[in-house]
Amino acid sequence: MMSTISDGDHIDGNGAAGPFSEALGIDATTAVLTCARCASPSRFAETHVYGGAGLVSRCPECTSVLARLVRTPTDAWLDLCGAQSVRVPLTAGTPR
Repeated sequence: MMSTISDGDHIDGNGAAGPFSEALGIDATTAVLTCARCASPSRFAETHVYGGAGLVSRCPECTSVLARLVRTPTDAWLDLCGAQSVRVPLTAGTPR
C-alpha cells in the first residue's frame, strides 16, 4: 500500500542544500534534476525534501524520489537513481 505525502511535511531544497552540497562538492541549489518518472526538470532548491533516517528529495510535480542522502560519522551515502539526469551550471571561466 502506498502512503500519501502531505505537502506540509517537507522543506524546500534550500533547507537541505548544505548536506547535499557537501556530498556533491557543488552548490546543490543550482543543480537541475530531471525526474526519471515524469521527466520534469526541477532545480534542487525547488524539490521537496523530507527528513527521517536521512534526507529524501522528491519531485515537486509527481512526488517521486529524486535523491537520497544518509550520513554516518564517517561517510555520506548519496543515491541519485530517481533522477534521469543532473545538470550543474558552470560559472563563466570554468576550465573545460
